[in-house]
Amino acid sequence: MALHALAYCERLFYLEEVEEIRIADEAIYAGRRLHEKLTADEGEIVSLVLESEALGLKGKVDCLRRRDGQVIPYEHKRGRAAKSDDGPQAWSSDRLQVCAYTLLVEEHLGTTIEEGRIRYHADNVTVRVSVDQAARDEVRKAVARARALRQSVERPPITENERLCARCSLAPVCLPEEERLARDEEREPIRLFPPDRERQSLHVTEHGARLTRAGDRLVVVPREGEKTAFPIRDIGEVIIHGHAQVTTQAIHLCAHHEVGLHWLTGGGNYVGGLVAGVSPVQRRIRQYEALRDPGLAFRLAKRLALARAASQLRFLLRASQGSDREANGVQKAVAAIRVALAAMGHVEGIDSLRGHEGEAGRAYFSGLPGILRKDLDSRLICTGRSRQPPQDCFNAVLSFGYSLLYKDVLQAIVAVGLEPAFGFYHRPRSSAHPLVLDVIEEFRVPMWDMPVVASLNRLQWDPEADFTKAGPQVWLSETGRKKAIEVYERRKEDQWKHPVTGYSLSYARLIELEVRLLEKEWAGEPGLFARLRLR
Repeated sequence: MALHALAYCERLFYLEEVEEIRIADEAIYAGRRLHEKLTADEGEIVSLVLESEALGLKGKVDCLRRRDGQVIPYEHKRGRAAKSDDGPQAWSSDRLQVCAYTLLVEEHLGTTIEEGRIRYHADNVTVRVSVDQAARDEVRKAVARARALRQSVERPPITENERLCARCSLAPVCLPEEERLARDEEREPIRLFPPDRERQSLHVTEHGARLTRAGDRLVVVPREGEKTAFPIRDIGEVIIHGHAQVTTQAIHLCAHHEVGLHWLTGGGNYVGGLVAGVSPVQRRIRQYEALRDPGLAFRLAKRLALARAASQLRFLLRASQGSDREANGVQKAVAAIRVALAAMGHVEGIDSLRGHEGEAGRAYFSGLPGILRKDLDSRLICTGRSRQPPQDCFNAVLSFGYSLLYKDVLQAIVAVGLEPAFGFYHRPRSSAHPLVLDVIEEFRVPMWDMPVVASLNRLQWDPEADFTKAGPQVWLSETGRKKAIEVYERRKEDQWKHPVTGYSLSYARLIELEVRLLEKEWAGEPGLFARLRLR
C-alpha cells in the first residue's frame, strides 16, 4: 500500500508513511466493505500476509487464484480502469502494487510468476499486468525511493497533476490548493478542506458531576437527576469545568478515539489537557529549525500583530457605524489604532512591534464601551482590560471565552503535530504555551469579542445571576458559564468566508486551517498564514 501511495503522489507517501498521518475517508471504508463482501460471496480472498527481507517489502495479498497451472495474485479495486485505445489498462500505482505482491508471492512459493491481475469492479473488468524484468526493476526502484524519503525531514512537493488531489483523503492535511493559491493569487482554488467540524464539544459544567464510560459511550452522571449518554463517535472534545470528575475508563475511551480532554477551573482558567494527535519528529524538526531564524520569526510576528490590530480597528468601525464616534469615544480609539498600525508596518525589531501592538490593544479596549448600548447595566460595561483575576463582569466573560479559545487552539496545534511550547512572538513567561498565545491572537476579536458584545447588546446577561464576586474579583457563576459556553459553541458553528481562499468554513474548522497554514510557513510553502481580516 505504501508503494501504491508513492506511485500516486510522493507527498501522499511521505505524509502517510513518514509523518504517520492517515485519514480513513468514505472511499477507504467503501474499499473495506468491498473486500468484506468478496470474502463472503466468493470465498477466495485469502488476505495472505507476506514479508521479504531481501525485497524490503511486506504486504497483504487480496487473493490468489490458479489459472493455466500457475498461481496468479489478484488485486481488487472499487474504481474504474484507465482507458486507452487498446482497452482497459491498469493505473500506474495499481500496476506497481500488484507487481510488488507478485514478487512477494514468488519468493514465498519459490516459483516464477509472470503476471498479476487487477479487478476493477466499477467497470466489471479484469486487467492483466505483465511482470517482466522492467516491472521488477520498477518495484526495486520504488522501494529505494521510499527508503530515501524515509530518511528525509523535507516533504516532497505537491503533485503537478491537480486531478489527483481531488480524490486524495489527505488533501485537508496537505492543502495543495492553498499552496497553489499562495503561488498564484489570481487562481480560484477548489475547496478540498472540509467546511464544518465533524464532531461536537461536550462540556461538563456541574460541580460534582461524573463522566464515566458505558461501552462506546461517554455518560454524564449529575449529582441529581438523570444521566445522559453520548456516543464517542459524535464527540470531538470533552471540557471538564470546575470540580466535575472523570473516570479512568472514560479517559481511556477518549484517548483511543483521539478525543481531546481538557480541564478548566471554576473561574475559567485553563488547567491542562489530554490532546489527541501524533507528533512525528519531522514536523517538529522543521519547526525548531525555522524558529532559529530570527528573520522568519519576526516576519510571522509582524504579520500576526498587523492582523490582530486590523481586526480590532474594523470591529470598532463596523460596530459604531451610524453613531457619533466623537461623542462615544470610538473616534479617538480608531485614530490611535491607525497610528499604531502605521508604525507596525515600518518596525524593524520585535520589541518595537510589541510596543505598538500594546498601544493598539489599549486603544481598542478604551473604545469598546462606545459600541455598547446606552441602556446597558453599568456593571456590565468594561473600563479597560483586567486579567488575573478579572475585576469586572465584562472582563470575567472575556477571560472565560479566551480560555475556551486557548483550549481549541492548543488542540489544533497538537493535532497538526507542532510543539506548542515553541512560538515566534510571545515570550515563555507563564505556564501558557507561547505558540498557542501566538495563534490565538488572530481569533480573539472574531471568535469571542464580537459575539460577547453582541450578546451584551441583546441584554442576555444578568450581573446578579451570571456572576460571582469576591472583593475586587469577579467570575462567572455556573449559570454564566453555561451561557458563555452556548455563545462560544454557537460562534464556532458560524460560517466565515476566508478573504484569500474565497471559500466559506466554520470558525471551528478555521482554527485548524490556520494552524496548518502556519505549519506550511516553515515547510517551504509560505504565504497564507495570518491573512485573516474582518470586512
